[in-house]
Amino acid sequence: MHISPDSILIWQWQAFQLNATLLFTWLNMLLLTAGAATVTRRLVHGGQLGRGQNLLEVLVGGITGELEALGLKPASEFLPFIGTLFLFVLISNLLSVVPGYQAPTGSLSTTTALAACVLVAVPWWGIRRQGVRNYLKLYLQPTPLMLPFNLFGELSRTLALAVRLFGNIMSGSMIAAILLTVAPLFFPVVMNLLGLLIGVIQAYIFAILAAVYIAAAVQVQGGNTG
Repeated sequence: MHISPDSILIWQWQAFQLNATLLFTWLNMLLLTAGAATVTRRLVHGGQLGRGQNLLEVLVGGITGELEALGLKPASEFLPFIGTLFLFVLISNLLSVVPGYQAPTGSLSTTTALAACVLVAVPWWGIRRQGVRNYLKLYLQPTPLMLPFNLFGELSRTLALAVRLFGNIMSGSMIAAILLTVAPLFFPVVMNLLGLLIGVIQAYIFAILAAVYIAAAVQVQGGNTG
């Protein structure tokens, strides 16, 4: 039983090492790219929709609705980033039930990288919407004495975002492995089903928290968006 896919070495040549985290991260990106290309190749605007397009429209519509509910308008501006985060985490978690597959989200390096993307995206959109001066003022509220605390809060919530996802995926894998040893016939099936549910929830939570952080940075108010 491996705590993290980082420890699973697939191939090594001199100083270069290919571990399970890198391998399955690239596999996920390949699957997402191929899936997107396949689904969008034959899009139709009316008549009978294919299964792939139906699924795509449900996902896009659902994510768009959540973004608009948070005040991120137009949602199309934020959809590529938030949607990509959601789909990457989702496919990583769902494929964890496939024998031999190691979810990249079970690696702290992967979840930290995803959280770092959010850390960069927050000020990027904040500055884009408000300007440098107005955005930086947020760190001085309600008083300039709060500057170090606001900066620490920004970093700590990013760390919490990474550790939360990593901890849930890692603990789920460890529990499933333990139950597989204790009761190899019944409990693994239940745990896999529970793992699928938790994987979907974790992908949703990660994407929503990222959207909430961005919404707070751009200070979107109900009637002032466009």
